[in-house]
Amino acid sequence: MAGYLCGSAMELKIPRKGLPMTDYCAFSKDHKCIKWTDYELLRHELEEADELCHNNWTEIQHLREYIGQLQALLIKNGIKVPPEY
Repeated sequence: MAGYLCGSAMELKIPRKGLPMTDYCAFSKDHKCIKWTDYELLRHELEEADELCHNNWTEIQHLREYIGQLQALLIKNGIKVPPEY
């Protein structure tokens, strides 16, 4: 029986290709390591969060430039810019 028993302190010291958590798990029906599945889901969630944060920051920068242009137009035309709250 070659593989990694996830959830257990026992690990067979047999050389194998790939990551040990993807080889074998005796505690799940499909013998896929639950810890590995959790890792994959978390990695995808972090990638999505990183992309959303980047897109949000790009939009914030665009809106700040837009506000700056509007404030400059107000000042140029003698209109008082309301203070920030």
